[in-house]
Amino acid sequence: MAIAIRRALTSYRSFSGALRATNFTAHRFSSLGGSISSPVRSSATIGSFPSSPQTNFLLESRRGFAKGRRQAREEVDDDDYGNPAAAVNIGPSIKAAAVSQMEAAIDALSRELAKLRTGRASAGILDHIIVESGGVKTPLCRMAVISVLDPKTLSVTPYDPNTVKELDKAIVSSPLGLNPKVDNQRLIVPIPPLTKEHVQAVCKVVAKSSEDVKQSVRRARQKALDTIKKSLPKKKDKDKAASAFSEDDAKKLEKEIDDLTKKFIKLAEDMCKSKEKEITSS
Repeated sequence: MAIAIRRALTSYRSFSGALRATNFTAHRFSSLGGSISSPVRSSATIGSFPSSPQTNFLLESRRGFAKGRRQAREEVDDDDYGNPAAAVNIGPSIKAAAVSQMEAAIDALSRELAKLRTGRASAGILDHIIVESGGVKTPLCRMAVISVLDPKTLSVTPYDPNTVKELDKAIVSSPLGLNPKVDNQRLIVPIPPLTKEHVQAVCKVVAKSSEDVKQSVRRARQKALDTIKKSLPKKKDKDKAASAFSEDDAKKLEKEIDDLTKKFIKLAEDMCKSKEKEITSS
């Protein structure tokens, strides 16, 4: 395209030079009374000059330049909308995002269930207790090592022996109903048996946690389905290969998302049933 423009400019300069030369010659012969007898004849000659080969080449070059620009725009449009290699299949990213959100919901459920006290000793029931020491509030699990001595007893060994009193106070003031005993530089926490009222209350908490995580999994599913719907090509673009994400791919991905939803909901139900069984059997 640059070569064509240079040629067009060269032709235009040649045409301008020839036109000036013709004007000069016509004027000279007119003044001398030569064969060109009148300015009208000279003007006619000059007027007929633009149809010369140089002028035709200049016009053709301009047409070719415009045609080349139009073809370039069409090629850009084809690359943007009609090139399957340029399209990106977003199906795997949608599925990965849904799985990540569902797994996060299950992890949150696991942490919530671990906090609930049952008749058996579990280190997780003390994780959520906040200890205030020196005006700073810190989770108990970051200040001490919690271990299970037997099914009915926990051991809490602080990293700093001087914080034993603060740990004891935090455990006693928690809603778990525990009464630890100081044993040298550690705390011994016996786990008392659950009362009937406490068992019912904990089971209600488990049921609520189960419903909450199911709602989170369903929200992740709905978000994925909405993203799939928005990613489908519009009706006006269906004739173009504008997207590597077709309707068949969308239906297949929707089925995979539904299967994942059922899988994670069943996992949440199994976890809650296992926790309820642990609570009622203790």
